[in-house]
Amino acid sequence: MRIATVPDAQWIERVGPVAGVEMRSWDMSTPLPDPEIGYAVHPYLTPAARIAAAGSLPGERVVQLLTAGYDAHLPHRPESVTLCNAAGVHDAATAEQAVTLMLAALRGIPEFVHAQQQATWLPIRMWSGLADKRVLIVGYGRIGRAIAARLTPFEVSLTAVASRARVGDHLVPHVHGMAELPRLLPHADVVVLVVPLLPTTRGLVDADFLAAMPAGSLLVNVARGPVVDTEALLAATRTGRIFAALDVTDPEPLPDGHPLFGAAGVLVSPHVGGATRAFFPRAAALIRAQLQRYAVGQPPLHVVAGPHVDS
Repeated sequence: MRIATVPDAQWIERVGPVAGVEMRSWDMSTPLPDPEIGYAVHPYLTPAARIAAAGSLPGERVVQLLTAGYDAHLPHRPESVTLCNAAGVHDAATAEQAVTLMLAALRGIPEFVHAQQQATWLPIRMWSGLADKRVLIVGYGRIGRAIAARLTPFEVSLTAVASRARVGDHLVPHVHGMAELPRLLPHADVVVLVVPLLPTTRGLVDADFLAAMPAGSLLVNVARGPVVDTEALLAATRTGRIFAALDVTDPEPLPDGHPLFGAAGVLVSPHVGGATRAFFPRAAALIRAQLQRYAVGQPPLHVVAGPHVDS
């Protein structure tokens, strides 16, 4: 019988019995309770530093995140720990949020909400809308494809960019490489960021990137806050040349009174891309699948760092 941990009794109930695995509760806020534990689920929305507890006793083990992003956990990962992210769990919810931000920004929803709060009926004006827009998706992994699938019925023109150029799929005929961004940006009405936070993507959206976007275009960030240079974005939006809709920011959370809150043409949501009730059954299904592999000695799925990274 192999031993695994999940954050609490509710997760034991959600996941259900897995043959060959004894499930225990451990929220990783204390040292590892048993060296026989080979698989542990990192609690959702808790400090990344908790991962260090998985290395407090000898032996290799797997730590399963419940987030797609993992950059914050890497500095705290013990060498003996294989880190897996929650690939697939948040795809639909994050794609929903990206499309929601686009529609809200392009159809003036924040202004309507403000007018309703003031009990004011706004005069009709022609809003930008999403139909016929040229949408550039920067980061064409699972979430990028989910966004593309949801945008297709809106009758947009889709272009996708990934770390390397490759053949496309049924949604986009070709995936461009990052080196092509300077050529593609001037032809995008909406730019959606879905890249992981890496040394190569930190500060990707700088003053030059924003200057290459057409006047009146919209930047949507559902990636990570530091992918965008906040000061450069504030400068671009201050002139009214660029608009932005952000689910992630730098810093995060935004402190009270931060300029992004009051910036004209900027819509901010508090990093809620994955925060829907679909999370729980999808996360439980992932944990169950990983534990079934663990029970029979198969390597885990969605490895992002550690001894099993090449499995």
